[in-house]
Amino acid sequence: MNKTGRPQDSPLSNPRADRVRDVAKLAGRPARLKRGHFLAEGPQSVREALRLHQERLAAGSPGVVTDVYASEACLDRFPEFEELADGTNAWLATDEVLAAMADTVNPQGIIAVCRFVDVSLESVLDAGPRLIAVLCQVRDPGNAGTVLRAADSAGADAVVLTGSSVDIYNPKAVRSTAGSLFHLPVVLGAEVADLAEACKARGIGILAADGYGSLNLDALQDESARRRLTGSGPDSAYDLGGPTAWLFGNEAQGLSAAELELADHRVAVPVYGGAESLNLGTAATVCLYASARSQRN
Repeated sequence: MNKTGRPQDSPLSNPRADRVRDVAKLAGRPARLKRGHFLAEGPQSVREALRLHQERLAAGSPGVVTDVYASEACLDRFPEFEELADGTNAWLATDEVLAAMADTVNPQGIIAVCRFVDVSLESVLDAGPRLIAVLCQVRDPGNAGTVLRAADSAGADAVVLTGSSVDIYNPKAVRSTAGSLFHLPVVLGAEVADLAEACKARGIGILAADGYGSLNLDALQDESARRRLTGSGPDSAYDLGGPTAWLFGNEAQGLSAAELELADHRVAVPVYGGAESLNLGTAATVCLYASARSQRN
């Protein structure tokens, strides 16, 4: 940083420079895996990455962000980035350079190069989670990011992606999380059978979101509410207030027969109108909020 608080006086201006090419390569999975880094684009994602970066530095841990590239206009609009970027390699860059680095046509004036942030399944389970979202063979990056964002909003303790699911560090997935990738633990490459066994050993129930499920989510919520009001009630098939891991399946095929067998119960979100079904992101949001509300009450 110079005395004005800006990274340097002359912004990077050559979109074909080696540095620019190296950053742009992180839009591809091979470069991400080789380097252990990914891109966060736009003010919201970069802000949350930098906040996590500062939290980790304050705790004596390695930071998350290695490099930040921003336009003058972006720093004028969001002056807090100059302080948040402390401890990183911060660079001014022209819009042309940012466009060459980014996966999107318009990166909104700022890009950060971040270290991978995923954690182990053991660390998540050892922390005593109450609510986990599990993505089984979810292939679309936008859907994966949307579910992660919904899990964050519902106060879930972690999101787990199976090995056959999309790379959450895909630029589209990162954008779809709207910064939530930096808010809660994320586990990658999990085996769903191992996850289910470990959860059951710790008293965490397994629910499968299944449109053909025999249990109705609304009915489970009603039973939970009656139990809270009366202090007791008839035995229900499942207590939504207990620790739960929700399984969400592939966009087209849903959960496989083997995945459904791992669940304690299959739960359907009722559809009262004429729609054939709910999309993955909407169904996941409804299920996670149903658990979150029951757990908090």
